[in-house]
Amino acid sequence: MDAVLGVERSVSGRRWRSRLADARAGLALAQRLGAPEIVGRVLAARGVAAESAESFLNPTLKAMLPDPSRLADMDTAVGRLVRAVKHGETVVVYGDYDVDGATAAALLKRYLDAVGAAARIYVPDRLREGYGPNAPALLRLKAEGAAVVVTVDCGVTAFEPLAAAAKAGLDVIVVDHHIAEPRLPEAVAVVDANRIDDTSGCGELAAVGVAYLLVVGLNRALRAEGWFASRPEPDLRRALDLVALGTVCDMVPLTGVNRALVRQGFKVMAHRTNLGLATLADVAGVDQRPGTYHAAFVLGPRINAGGRVGEASLGARLLATDDVEEARALACRLDELNTERRRIEAVVEAAAARQIEDSEGEPGPPGPPSPVVFAVGEGWHPGVIGIVAGRLSRRLFRPAFVVALAAGVGKGSGRSIPGVDIGAAVIAARQAGLLIDGGGHPAAAGLTVAADRVAELREFLTARLGPAVAVHGVGPSLGIDGAIAPRAATPELVELLDRVGPFGVGNAEPRFAVAGSRVVRADVVGERHVRCILADDHGGRLNAIAFRSLETPVGPALLNAAGRALHVAGHLRADSWRGRERVQMFIEDVAPAGL
Repeated sequence: MDAVLGVERSVSGRRWRSRLADARAGLALAQRLGAPEIVGRVLAARGVAAESAESFLNPTLKAMLPDPSRLADMDTAVGRLVRAVKHGETVVVYGDYDVDGATAAALLKRYLDAVGAAARIYVPDRLREGYGPNAPALLRLKAEGAAVVVTVDCGVTAFEPLAAAAKAGLDVIVVDHHIAEPRLPEAVAVVDANRIDDTSGCGELAAVGVAYLLVVGLNRALRAEGWFASRPEPDLRRALDLVALGTVCDMVPLTGVNRALVRQGFKVMAHRTNLGLATLADVAGVDQRPGTYHAAFVLGPRINAGGRVGEASLGARLLATDDVEEARALACRLDELNTERRRIEAVVEAAAARQIEDSEGEPGPPGPPSPVVFAVGEGWHPGVIGIVAGRLSRRLFRPAFVVALAAGVGKGSGRSIPGVDIGAAVIAARQAGLLIDGGGHPAAAGLTVAADRVAELREFLTARLGPAVAVHGVGPSLGIDGAIAPRAATPELVELLDRVGPFGVGNAEPRFAVAGSRVVRADVVGERHVRCILADDHGGRLNAIAFRSLETPVGPALLNAAGRALHVAGHLRADSWRGRERVQMFIEDVAPAGL
């Protein structure tokens, strides 16, 4: 296909490609829905068929939420928790330190509190205890009176720790979504739709989605037991804000039931019923209707900050609290830690980028770059390597792994591109004896490796992932849904496009090109951002901003446009200012017009 607007190589070196191969399909969808053609193009580019377009635009949990009992071991897990609730046994929710783990832990804790159970949250320290359940912590919880431990977002490959817990008489329920091995850990129940023998078809759920199904099943069982005859039954819809937040931040596909969970969850989030989440939004300056951008780039990073550079339990505690003073203190602390996280992250990202540039620029015969990006550093903070890996993967269009070395051991994190399953590759590396520990899902993975085996691991992952990258790696390109004029970027268009959301993995946010626009004014704002106004020859104007662009080719191209016409590509977002609804473009790329 011809490049969009003829852009074969933008200032950032990317070819602009159309996401839609057949424009007629987009026009047919638009006519069927009575919508603008651009909306039809967006839907058709995402594979939405005409007969399913209405249900896609209006996903409901009533139609899409699966019966929890479809998941393997779910009824066993529910039965054990019913006993714990009825007999007053102490239940500990053993969380993970990322957003998915924090939201899942808070969701279960809030529900158990609401039905009168004795419950608490435990989150391991990232640096001292590492990822997932560990035997000392489980045995300590048993000694402190725990009868049941529910692991969330972890546990499906914790064979030794869970065997130790079982031997000590501690009942463990695993609630996870990471890829499982044929062998399962010793536990009362292992609820994970990515177990090999699970036939539920729910493998794309985040851990918080699995936890929500557990709560739905538990609530149904307690109702059947007459538990709510003398106490109010919780409204499970109130927990959907946590489900939406965890699902978006864990990069699982926003399709199917995930799409319905997130769409409904943002409606709940707008009502600000979760005190901790509302307080964090206030501290972070969120004054608009929440969406995937706020979840992924404003709220999520702050909840993550506790587990990355501070105290791991802060995020879960914030989301579970109903105490005003505690919520304010926790939200402010997480905001401070997020600032510290950004500083540390910038240092590690710069070092990793230099290392990759040096290694790929080594003298020798020219050849294609390695299918896998791999950066290793002594003393890098392990709490930020996942973010850095994600940035490298997006920038270089390849799976990326970043490994932080300390005391002869490497903590690694990987992020992938669509179609390339790095979770399975990491599990294969562990099964091959290359790793101390490791696991994940298709888009993201974590690992622990001995320092003297890092080179061997790199070779293994390169060989394992190379064929998939050759098929799915599209190279330096940018998908475009269509071209629009500045005057066409209206609040009404953004509102129509919002119905195609929520946007994320599996349902990419629409990206548009503004052809031949002039930069009326451009200046630097905040931390390395460039703000500008785009204008056309017909009086149309569009406010725009390019985040983190000052040190990339995009920022200087906007600042030095000097009246020259530019093609500009990016996303359209609603912008409320002084009671007025406007539209702002988030610029991702720029190309000279007329080439």
